[in-house]
This record gives sequence, structure tokens and C-alpha cells, in this order.
Amino acid sequence: MRALALGLPEATEVEAWGHPTFRVRNKMFATCASDDTPDPTASFKATLEEQAELIASEPDAYSVPAYVGKHGWVQVRLGAVGADVLREHLVDAWRRIAPKRLVASSGL
Repeated sequence: MRALALGLPEATEVEAWGHPTFRVRNKMFATCASDDTPDPTASFKATLEEQAELIASEPDAYSVPAYVGKHGWVQVRLGAVGADVLREHLVDAWRRIAPKRLVASSGL
């Protein structure tokens, strides 16, 4: 998770609320729980429509996270999705948060 998120242009990691958050120009696009939990999770920025679609399609993998779920964020069980799917979610979340010029120049 960490390598995928930090591989995005201008992505940085900031510790907040006791766990890593991933940001572009100080705007958060993803978070992850500690790797030492038995069933690690991550959350990423999405739209409310995408949130509803993901949860309906795979309720064992996706859920609404506390506090930020009302804003479209999605929680994913890392063991339930492959690295390619996780990367797609992170790129989409990064594109939502990153400045338009950065997105355009990134080729993502």
C-alpha cells in the first residue's frame, strides 16, 4: 500500500490519528491502518456513487469508514483485493485530490 501511494506524483506520507495518511500538496487521498493488524485495511477518497457501487458489488471487501464515509471515502480490506485493483483506487483518489495541472502533466 505504502509503495503504491508514494509512487504517485508529489505524494507524501504524514502520520495522523496514529496511522499513515497519504497526501498530495497536503490534501489527503488515502489512509491505511497499521500493518500489524490481523486484517489490515485502507481508505481512499471516492465519490458517493462509486462508494455505493463498490460496496454493493463486493460487500466483503469494501465498506463505509467511520467519520469520512459520508464524504464518499471507501474502506477496503487489503487482503480482499489485488495490488492492481488497489493501485487503480489510489490513482483515482489521487486524481480527485491533485491539482488539475499536476494531473494533466502526470499522464495518469
